[in-house]
Amino acid sequence: MVVGDALLDVDLVGTSSRLTPDAPVPVVEDLEIRERPGGAALAAVVAAQATDREVVLVAPLADDEGAARLRALLSGRVRLVAVPATGGTAVKQRVRVGDHSVVRLDSGAPAVTLGELPAEAVEAVRGAAAVLVADYGRGTTADAGVRALLAEAGGPVVWDPHPRGADPVPTVRLVTPNGAEAARVAPGPAGDGLAAVGARAEALIRHWGVGAVAVTLGARGALLSYGEGAPMVVPAVPVTGGDPCGAGDSFAAAAALALADGAVTGEAVAAAVAFAGRFVAAGGATAWDAPAVREPNVAAEDGVSALLARVRGAGGTVVATGGCFDLLHAGHVATLRAARGLGDCLVVCVNSDDSVRRLKGPSRPLVTAEDRARVLEALEFVDAVVVFDEDTPAQVLDRLRPDVWAKGGDYAGADLPEAAVLRRWGGQAVVLPYLDGHSTTALVERSRT
Repeated sequence: MVVGDALLDVDLVGTSSRLTPDAPVPVVEDLEIRERPGGAALAAVVAAQATDREVVLVAPLADDEGAARLRALLSGRVRLVAVPATGGTAVKQRVRVGDHSVVRLDSGAPAVTLGELPAEAVEAVRGAAAVLVADYGRGTTADAGVRALLAEAGGPVVWDPHPRGADPVPTVRLVTPNGAEAARVAPGPAGDGLAAVGARAEALIRHWGVGAVAVTLGARGALLSYGEGAPMVVPAVPVTGGDPCGAGDSFAAAAALALADGAVTGEAVAAAVAFAGRFVAAGGATAWDAPAVREPNVAAEDGVSALLARVRGAGGTVVATGGCFDLLHAGHVATLRAARGLGDCLVVCVNSDDSVRRLKGPSRPLVTAEDRARVLEALEFVDAVVVFDEDTPAQVLDRLRPDVWAKGGDYAGADLPEAAVLRRWGGQAVVLPYLDGHSTTALVERSRT
């Protein structure tokens, strides 16, 4: 469940081709209004999309137009337990031109005054598998009744703090400030290097008396500290484009879901970093009502559609290649590098474990599809990895519809099996030179001698 401040976020998206004559500011025209849940409400929706569990949102709501619009957005997505409150609904409006924000306009009282907590809210917190506190500095987490209730939570508590919010209650399992928030509370050493961030995280644990602190570092991932010993650093997978708005909410929501499923804190933070990256790549908060950003079965196919759309929107060429890639070797690397040189992005289609067994025999694969995908994703010339379960990549190619399908090996002069599939949309199958003397089978045979 999620406890915290629910906001109404509004994007006014338009076009701009000129400046006003009286000031150097853009004239934004053809506005389209897009509303979405914000704050704790966004965190609850993100969590609900990523799990089969029921997600309950406990949040103060006033009796005004903004609250009515927010209720409509949440309807059918999460179970809302509204706490009576005065102070009005906070509305945050961004004026955007394309993918860029021009200005943000905030309205609504800076704080709310809560009424009595409903019995339904008390029961939900005490019985929750995990609780996420989404603090947006409007006074909810400072309320004595809310704090006492959170101290009695039945499951682990994740606290996503705010500079104007209250300190976490000491029973919290994990607090997730971003780098700037951590620096405000525990200034410590100057800079944003890992040593400085680690020192701040340790100081925050002492200051708050909580179990652990994970400082989120944007594209650099997150640093997890338990207050002593070496911290754990979870790097993020690089994301091209995307809207970072809501990334912190997605991180905290994913961490809470992982803890609810029995993960230890380090596992929860690692899962949260991966989830937040996929969330941003899929469009971030602006794509809040898109299909769920769930953990893929084997490898990250989430975000591939957004990648292809960006490349095609810029007039680029999409290249795909495929194979088992069981024990990645120099021949694979040469082929992949050459394939990436044929276009503007490279998607690698990888045979699943069952598919490899059917093709190579019961002793293969030597490496699971999940690990093979991770190794491939780490290569700088691989933009995305998709795992398929069929014996041939025909179905995944029909979904991706690349401009070029590149295959390495001794197929020169032969008609590739995938060529007929590519011809359906005007794609081209090509053969790349193969680095002789390198194969997984040969590596396995040599290891046995």
